[in-house]
Amino acid sequence: MPFATHNGCRFHLQSLGSGPAVVMLHGWLIDSMVSWLFTAAPLLARSHRVLLYDMRGHGRSQRVRTGYDIATQIGDLRALLAEFSGPVSLVGHSYGALVALKFALEEPERVGRLVLVEAPLPPFPKTLVEDLLGETPERLTQALPPTLQKILGQRDRRARRLLQSLQFLIMESTMIRDMQAEQRIEDQALLQIQCPVLCVYGDRSSCLEGGRRLSRTIPQARLEVLPGGHYLHLEARAALSSLLEEFLRG
Repeated sequence: MPFATHNGCRFHLQSLGSGPAVVMLHGWLIDSMVSWLFTAAPLLARSHRVLLYDMRGHGRSQRVRTGYDIATQIGDLRALLAEFSGPVSLVGHSYGALVALKFALEEPERVGRLVLVEAPLPPFPKTLVEDLLGETPERLTQALPPTLQKILGQRDRRARRLLQSLQFLIMESTMIRDMQAEQRIEDQALLQIQCPVLCVYGDRSSCLEGGRRLSRTIPQARLEVLPGGHYLHLEARAALSSLLEEFLRG
């Protein structure tokens, strides 16, 4: 199982396929690289080299107490991209999409195409952050889609690991505080993004208005709305995978 250490954190990595580089970033809290590994990544790997990694504190990467601010996350991504020459395509879900977006703002020459799936724009909706404060992992799971609730309800080793991860991230790390500190991304900054951008949101998502703003403001952005909520890789797996494949083909 490949690992690499950057910025004081040990990261779990997986690489699939060959061809133009695509880096996929998962969402936070309940997610890990598995969210992409068992959904869209195998399809994309038929024509691309797909790099997946567990973001700090998630999956099999190291549980560190700090560094959940966007600036540190961008530093993590920058270090992991050091082996690639030229632009890569970035695909992110939820907070991973926000990291990808901010990376594209800071290093536009490194990003050839950008996919933002359910990217939340700071200041974040109350349902994404404030409701987590003081909550137990068990309460948080009630807001998850049925597929994830079923996994956690099995009470096996995988479920225990997920609950332990939730406990650590919510109660013992700076993640929530770091998320709350993120500032609004102004339209003037979004106007500077020149690469093609695909924004994908669920029709029942609390983040949808942010997707509309991104698609209105970024010059080469388009918005696709799929049936579902925040976890489109589970709720609209086939449709999302097809959209990603079509967009990354150019």
